[in-house]
Amino acid sequence: MTALIASLALTLALAVFIFYPEKRVAAQSEKSRAEYLEERKAVLYENLRDLSFEHRAGKYRDEEYQSERAVLETEAAAILHELDGLERTTG
Repeated sequence: MTALIASLALTLALAVFIFYPEKRVAAQSEKSRAEYLEERKAVLYENLRDLSFEHRAGKYRDEEYQSERAVLETEAAAILHELDGLERTTG
């Protein structure tokens, strides 16, 4: 019984910690464009790795793999280009 009460209390405290909004707006930081692009780049690279793995595992035919890879690489190139432009203007 004590363990049940302790786990309920811990679950409630964890839910409050996770879902309770921050009162100070200044503490909630906005992402810069560069931060957003870096995160998007990481996601695209992970998607490319997953796509390559799934192709080797036989889930994609060569045509589908090449098409999907081209889409991801084009988006990644655009992000890298924009990041390069941001670095030139700030650096």
